[in-house]
Amino acid sequence: MCRATIYEARNKFSSLVKLAESGEPVELTRHDKPVAVIISWEEYEKKCKKKSFFDFLEETRAEYADVFDDPDFDGLIVPEDYPMDEEYTRKIDEMWRDE
Repeated sequence: MCRATIYEARNKFSSLVKLAESGEPVELTRHDKPVAVIISWEEYEKKCKKKSFFDFLEETRAEYADVFDDPDFDGLIVPEDYPMDEEYTRKIDEMWRDE
């Protein structure tokens, strides 16, 4: 990771952004303490994009299709903080019907 002071960043902003675009995060410091980071848009999207439980379930279902097809498989554990309401039940029913 590249490191620059706020003062240096003002004078070299374009080059620091190009560095971040190439995949190298740039740490900005003030009085030798980290205060911010410049990262590429792709890296930002990866870090900020939060998957829904259903996205996670679809990915898991595709990745472990052989496990789900096993007649001895008992099912997945649903996270405790996830609401199991009518919408949840409907989405799960739709998901398993689409096979």
